[in-house]
Amino acid sequence: MTLLLDLSPLGGGIGVFATVAFFLVFLVVAFIAFKLLKRTVKMAFRIVIVAIILAVAVAGSVALWAFGTAKSPRPTANRTR
Repeated sequence: MTLLLDLSPLGGGIGVFATVAFFLVFLVVAFIAFKLLKRTVKMAFRIVIVAIILAVAVAGSVALWAFGTAKSPRPTANRTR
C-alpha cells in the first residue's frame, strides 16, 4: 500500500479521468460498430471487430494510466551542521 502512495497521476487526478474517458469512448465505438454491422456481417466477424476495438481500448487505457503516473521527485537532502 505504501508503494501506491508514491505514485500520483500526471496533473493531479486528470490521468485517471483521461484513462477512464478513453476506455468509455472506445466502449461506445465498439457498441455502435456492433449495432451498425448487425445486418451486413455475420456474428463471428462482428465479435472479432468488437474484440479488436475493445483490445485497443484496454491497451490504450493501460498505456495512459502507466505513462500518466509519474514518480514524484525526492526532495533534496539539506544537511546543515
